[in-house]
Amino acid sequence: METTNTFADLALSLDTVWMLLAAMLVFFMQPGFALVEAGFTRTKNTANILMKNMVDFSFGALLFWAVGFGLMFGAGGFIGTPHFFSFDFADLELPKAGFLVFQTVFCATAATIVSGAMAERTKFSVYVIYTIFISMLIYPVSGHWTWGGGWLMNGEEGSFMIDTFGVTFHDFAGSTIVHSVGGWVALVGAAVLGARLGKYGKDGKSRAIPGHNLTVACLGVFILWFGWFGFNPGSQLAASGEANRVAISHVFLTTNLSACAGAIAALFTSWIRYRKPSLSLTLNGALAGLVGITAGCDVVNPAGAVAIGLICGVAMLYAVSFIDSVLKIDDPVGASAVHGVCGFLGTILTGLLAVDGGWLFGGGPSFFLAQLFGAVVVGAWAAGAGFVLFKGLDLIVGLRVSRRVEEEGLDIYEHGETAYNN
Repeated sequence: METTNTFADLALSLDTVWMLLAAMLVFFMQPGFALVEAGFTRTKNTANILMKNMVDFSFGALLFWAVGFGLMFGAGGFIGTPHFFSFDFADLELPKAGFLVFQTVFCATAATIVSGAMAERTKFSVYVIYTIFISMLIYPVSGHWTWGGGWLMNGEEGSFMIDTFGVTFHDFAGSTIVHSVGGWVALVGAAVLGARLGKYGKDGKSRAIPGHNLTVACLGVFILWFGWFGFNPGSQLAASGEANRVAISHVFLTTNLSACAGAIAALFTSWIRYRKPSLSLTLNGALAGLVGITAGCDVVNPAGAVAIGLICGVAMLYAVSFIDSVLKIDDPVGASAVHGVCGFLGTILTGLLAVDGGWLFGGGPSFFLAQLFGAVVVGAWAAGAGFVLFKGLDLIVGLRVSRRVEEEGLDIYEHGETAYNN
């Protein structure tokens, strides 16, 4: 008996260390986002971009601990029962404090996606306000519906998803729950905010506003890619035992293959369409593949992961063009396409390509329809709540800086300092 307890204790210790190591890797994605967003925007707004990434994690971590975690994991239907400033209510074998930290870094990812899409013309004070609402309400509600044991992932007999589709929604690490939530909030935020000065000419045609440092952006993408090895494999939340070792290794493989396929797809699509292999689009292609595979990295085989990466890499490029040229929504870093569109695509492709239950593997349409339903419902919640939030803020305090501040740069006027000094 004592030997059995010792092995169980060692297994739990290993699982805990793995969860916390994964949380560190996901936290390291925060500087990755900061570098991507800074590199894809102009020099005069770099300090503002970096400051926003610092603030959304700092505010987000405090607010998720104080309010969001209880709303996400507390018992309840539409929203969890609030447990303010507490995580002791959670029924877990893993240390509750560690699990809170792991969930906090996911919340921060959803929040920071928005900053890139609304870069170069948003008041810093307003950014702080909407970061609060995303961390405290928008993300925790959709998170409760899914990872918090809510109605989209409730597999009990008589539950809505089981009665309707015969299966529950599946999002292993957050293509929908994290990335599309951030992507759809980013899209409506950029739409309400309006385009940057000079982005569209009098003829309505889009004009390119190049970022100031693709070296920094490229480094940011590699950091995000590295951090994703905590994001996806870490969602297994266990490393002990043969089953967990195999599962983590499989998720590592599918995650990496999809990222590579996304980069290659975007590279060749940009080469064919624009007659030049675009570095910026290739970088976003890698991110598109990573976002796309995040929902089904545990249930698709390597070939399926490559297929998801290829589809998302191509779709991202056309989504960027459609959002920019047709919808006339100015998203400087392509966050809406990468995270919103590819998060949605990856989620529904899981319903086609999952080895067990996927439509293309003989499972019928049920799983695909469940995935489609879940992605649409969560997307509608994120976009609707985001629109109400941004429209309200715009009417009450105004989202946008003055014309002079935008022309001369947010760094000096909003923060009194610059990222680069001569």
